[in-house]
Formats: sequence, C-alpha cells, structure tokens
Amino acid sequence: MSGESRVLVTSEGTTPQQTAPVWSSRYWFGNSDVTWLKHLVAGGISGAVSRTVVSPLERMKILFQVQSTGVNSNYKGVMGTLGKIWREEGIAGYMRGNGTNVVRIVPYSAVQFATYEQLKRMLMEEGKTELDTPRRLTAGAGAGIASVAATYPLDIVRTRISVQTAHALENIDKLPKNAKGRPIIPKMPGIVETFAKIYKTEGGIRATYRGFGPTLAGVAPYIALNFQCYEVLRKFFTPKGESAPSGTRKLICGALAGCCAQTITYPFDVLRRRMQVTSMSGINYKYANTLDAIKQMIKSEGILGLYRGLVPNYLKVAPAIGVSFWSYELAKDALKHW
Repeated sequence: MSGESRVLVTSEGTTPQQTAPVWSSRYWFGNSDVTWLKHLVAGGISGAVSRTVVSPLERMKILFQVQSTGVNSNYKGVMGTLGKIWREEGIAGYMRGNGTNVVRIVPYSAVQFATYEQLKRMLMEEGKTELDTPRRLTAGAGAGIASVAATYPLDIVRTRISVQTAHALENIDKLPKNAKGRPIIPKMPGIVETFAKIYKTEGGIRATYRGFGPTLAGVAPYIALNFQCYEVLRKFFTPKGESAPSGTRKLICGALAGCCAQTITYPFDVLRRRMQVTSMSGINYKYANTLDAIKQMIKSEGILGLYRGLVPNYLKVAPAIGVSFWSYELAKDALKHW
C-alpha cells in the first residue's frame, strides 16, 4: 500500500486494482455507506458560505429587533443603518459577530441537511421516489429541531456579541477617534468569554438555552416550510426533460422558499432575540416567559412589534436561503463520487 492509496479487501479477496486514492471516502471507510457524512460536510459548507454573504444584513436585523428599548434607537431604515454602521465601525462593523455566526452555522446547517436527508430516507414509502407533503414537513421539522438543539448556546452568544457593540456606541460622541476620525470601539468579549459569562452569572447550562422554547416553536415550522417550498419550487423550475434546474433557478427557488417560510414564522424569531437578551444590563424590558413577552410587546409596541425588522430580514433571507440551497447542492454533487 502506498501513501497515495489503500488496498481494499472484499469477500472475494484482494486484487491490485482495488485501490482508492487518499481523498476518496473508500480510502478511509472501505465500502461502508457514508452518504450521511457527505450530507453533513455539504451542509456545513452551505451554512458557512450563505451566512458570510449576508452577514451585514444579519447584524442589521438583530439591531432592529432589540433596539426598541435599552439599545441605541438611531438605527432607522435599511440604507440609513448600513451607512451608520459604516461610518461608526467601518467594514468590520458589517462582520461583527460573523465569526461566532459561522462557528454556529456550520454545525447547525450540517446537522439540519444531514438530518433532513436521513429522515427522508426513513419516511420514504416503498416504491416511491418522493415524499408527500405531510412526510416532507415532518422531515423538515425534525431537521429543524435537531439543528437548534445542537447549536442553540452559540446562537445566544452570537446575539449577545452583536448587541454588546450597539451598547458600546450609545455614547459614541465620547469615544476616542482614530486617524480617520472614526470612533475607536472598545474591545468586545469573544465567543468563549461571552459563553463563560452567561454560564457563570446567569444560571448555568439553563441560561445558555434561554428562549429555546419560542425558538423551537418558530424554527421547526420554518425549516419544515423551507424544505417543502424549496422542493415544490425546484420541481416547478426544472425544465421538462431535465433532472434539476440550473444554478440560477436554484438560487431563485431558495430565495422564494425562504421568504415564504419567514413571513409565516417571523414573530417567533423576534421573540427568540428578545428572550436571549432580556437579562443583559442596559436592556429595559424584562420578560418572565414567552407568553409574558408576547403580552408586553403587543401592549407597548402593537402587533407590528412582532414583525420588527421583517423588511431588512427579507433582504437577508432571500440571498441567504438561495445561496444555502445552491451551495449545498453544489457541494453534494461534488462529493457524490468522493
């Protein structure tokens, strides 16, 4: 056996032709079925690519969602907010919290796509090649639950890091300036430091899952609808006589699917963010539980408070989900013969 290949042993014996290059899954796993691993890797790549592309819009959405009380309320309008971030923080401001987000989204997306593919295989009726709507929604919901449960603490950390910067800018006029006249932003706590603070001062592991209930209530149907809409649109956009739509059409399918799913489930996303930051110093609202949060938000902000940040979120969701499905299928096809 050379350093570039490995001889495969089968029940018929070993032959010189039965070799696999080091980059092949057969080199490491023999003839075992590692389709789940390929879906895991493709899902992770998909998450990292899509979230980095829309990082500026993701940060803007979070600032809109939590700014009503206790956070600098000067973030108004899409272009105005993007411009304000640029003036005060430069390009780094658009990527604030993206490192945490990528660390979270890689396992999140990997678990989501791999779980969905596995559940599709488990739920597929004998003799059929496609799931019906109830089974597809079930597979999507299961994928959403698994991915959230696996990565939720990182989601809280990402939210806290984004909001902490907004707090630091409340007295921006008093901050020292650099050579270009931009405020020098105080060093923000990193991923480990933020997680440790939540764990030590806010109630241990339970604190790292604050808001988990409304998150599941929103994510499970959101992911279910996302996959359902994408599968239906993918079939609709596939030209007659072909097995799959073009890359551009996949982007369109993903964008439309994400917008449809997000419109229905968006209030849960706002609730999740509010619950995640409710114990932070400088935040004026305090919620006892999810029901209390809904009551207080409607009383003080009206029904529209549950949809705060929806418009910029469309701008984020459309490219994010489009790129996510497109890059997933691209990576999955590339790994097909691995």
